[in-house]
Amino acid sequence: MLSRLKRALVESYVGAIALGYLMAEGITSFGGIFAAPVGTWISRNEFPGLATSGTLAPISAFESALPYLIRFVVYLVAWYALLRWLYFTPLQREASEASASSQQSGE
Repeated sequence: MLSRLKRALVESYVGAIALGYLMAEGITSFGGIFAAPVGTWISRNEFPGLATSGTLAPISAFESALPYLIRFVVYLVAWYALLRWLYFTPLQREASEASASSQQSGE
């Protein structure tokens, strides 16, 4: 079952497209790690009354980067697992394909 799924993903390039999507999402999340604290700092400077009353979300600017960091790690692990499963292990040839190729080479 998994070998047929792997073959379909590799031969139809859907696996490569999925890898590209995961990589793009990972890069976006990596950028968010640095953009979120800057956005928090800007919003605190723009609305200083809200920051002192405690109604403006995270206390630390780095707390706003934590979801992006977690998302980045999950995307990176999923990307690596999919890459390793699809492309680092060779596809198993089916018995009918193997016998057909051996008959052609023998003639």
